[in-house]
Amino acid sequence: MTTKDRSLAALGLDDVPAQEPLTYPGRPTPGPSLLTGEELLRLGVRRLRLGEWYVEEQRGDQRLDEALTDLGQVVTGRRHPVIAVGSNASPGQVAHKLTRLGIPAAVPMVPVTVRGIAVGCSGHISPAGYVAGTPYVDRAAEASFVVTWLDSTQLKAVDDTEFPDYRRAILPGGEFAMTMPSGERLGGAYIYFSAHGVLADPATGRPRPGGGDQADLLAALLKDSAKLSALLGPDPATWVHRAGGDPALRAQGTRLFGEEGWVLPQTDFLPYVDDSAELRLYDDLPPLGGSLSPSV
Repeated sequence: MTTKDRSLAALGLDDVPAQEPLTYPGRPTPGPSLLTGEELLRLGVRRLRLGEWYVEEQRGDQRLDEALTDLGQVVTGRRHPVIAVGSNASPGQVAHKLTRLGIPAAVPMVPVTVRGIAVGCSGHISPAGYVAGTPYVDRAAEASFVVTWLDSTQLKAVDDTEFPDYRRAILPGGEFAMTMPSGERLGGAYIYFSAHGVLADPATGRPRPGGGDQADLLAALLKDSAKLSALLGPDPATWVHRAGGDPALRAQGTRLFGEEGWVLPQTDFLPYVDDSAELRLYDDLPPLGGSLSPSV
């Protein structure tokens, strides 16, 4: 397969939920990859550190760190692993967030098995009009999450899209096991969680599952609340059109989540909050490391 075949458009991975809200959370990267703007190159997994993996579409199966260097970008050891929950797992969305600011979208993206977190729905309406996902702590959960390796400039750009609706935490690998496809255990990773809490399922009182079809979620919320239906209904398309164009309506809809008694507070991540996150936006953060150990 040629590099041309790896364009986001050819792969069906060019959705940008920020521009098409009902496509949220977008299509995640399907396997270990290097995003290079409008292309997604496959990474050949090796039982070595990430920088030693091969970029399969490069001549001679070039090592990832060599490929990043040739692109004039920071190598993996100087990058920051960020667990993507929601649209940050979508190559199209990541490329959009970075390239619109003139920042090169050269980002390793790797599915990683993570224990101890699950995905719910944030207790707010996003600026694009959709209801975004948020992680919450569930010690019994285990799932695959895309981890993006961002340099400091890229991390600042993503931070700016998350604050103030999300806070950044540092999850220690000793408490939240993170296993790479190579068997490497990460020592830790950043994660964003909602400052607005997690939406509860009215029927169970438990967090409403997130990460699914956005239209189905909005339709269910409209069905469960006559007030929301009157404000943003009658259908998901009308919801995102109205909410995406009117900050006051978004704020009112967010308040209705609370008035309906749906919002569960997010407290389990507080011990891991990166309190210096906003200061670090302008600093060169020390990368979070990992270590090679057998998967268990």
